[in-house]
Amino acid sequence: MSETMKYPFFIRLAAILICLIGLFVIMYYGQDIIFPILLSLLFAIILRPVVTFLNKRLRFPNFIAVVFAIVFFVLIFLGIFYFISLQVTNMAEDWGKIKNNFYYHIEHFQQLIRDNFHLSKLEQKEIIENAAKNSLKSNNEIVGSTLNSFSDILLNLTLIPIYTFLLLLYQNHFIAFFIKLYKPQNHKKLREILFEIKTAVQSYVVGLIFEMVAVSILTTFGLYLIGVEYFILLGIITGILNLVPYIGILFAGILSIFVSLSGSTDLSIILGVIVVNLIVQLIDNNILVPMFVNSKVQINAFASIVGIIIGNVLGGITGMFLAIPIIAIIKVIFDRIDYLEPWGYLLGDDLPKTYEWHNIKFPHYNYNITSTPIDFDSDSKPTIQTEDSFEKKESSSDDNVEK
Repeated sequence: MSETMKYPFFIRLAAILICLIGLFVIMYYGQDIIFPILLSLLFAIILRPVVTFLNKRLRFPNFIAVVFAIVFFVLIFLGIFYFISLQVTNMAEDWGKIKNNFYYHIEHFQQLIRDNFHLSKLEQKEIIENAAKNSLKSNNEIVGSTLNSFSDILLNLTLIPIYTFLLLLYQNHFIAFFIKLYKPQNHKKLREILFEIKTAVQSYVVGLIFEMVAVSILTTFGLYLIGVEYFILLGIITGILNLVPYIGILFAGILSIFVSLSGSTDLSIILGVIVVNLIVQLIDNNILVPMFVNSKVQINAFASIVGIIIGNVLGGITGMFLAIPIIAIIKVIFDRIDYLEPWGYLLGDDLPKTYEWHNIKFPHYNYNITSTPIDFDSDSKPTIQTEDSFEKKESSSDDNVEK
């Protein structure tokens, strides 16, 4: 038995909770420093195969290989940003049409309020003006916080490539540091943990990229069929926002509705946008996510949602994006440590993914866990197989043998 397992369960539980609380406090107050480093670590893990390819196949020196990988990484992001800016520019050229459509919808909305709530347009205008006066102070605060956030984004956009470059350049140095922290008999387990972390994160991000591309193509095609203007821009934005699980697709749908209203005076287009988003979401949840994402990282939906909420509290959008990879890393570590293995199982997902009906596979949600020794479906008192029961069975079997 290990030294840690000798302590009672409540002492081990208290130690784990204290460590988690301390970690959350540190990440909350140090989010401006910690989250850019974590994001850079994620990008470094993604780019590591590129550096390895340049080192081993093309015989590049390590420094030159890292520089090429970072330049490749930056060019990809600049290309995406340039393409989106072109679409936004095309949208800005139709500003007069967009403004007229908005005025039309506002007029129609005011008419609905007057017919149903018996408020004239003058009374509605007075209510809006009073609300605007009361919110003037808060608007100034919002502008100030927006400027601060914009400056933080610019700073992070500069620091993240630098952090990523240094993490790739000194990767062997950091690995040697981790090796020095543990005794030689634990080096094999440490190498296994590092390898599984690298594999899990790389597989998850690659699957996420495939999912993003597929969602962008499906959304673009669906919005094109129903006649939404700027369908390419909305499809790309939907795919990018879908990188934030569960929540990103909701914001993408709301944005698509507003933009579609700006390009048309027909309110029925809202129904079309909602139907397209629902169909894409069904395809994403039942085909794309199980194929590209869940097959790489086995984390249950409850842990994912709680992790995303905690990530939002700690680091905003960046924390939400990093939530799943961090949970995957924590699960890999927990699974490899004996006294933390139950917590790793708690984060995991042992649901059967699909069942087959007439050669068609569907998600499988009704299942029974075969690994638990407790029968929860029985009406009788549940029995648990303990060490004493096993000893009694062995002694009874020995008595039968003697008889």
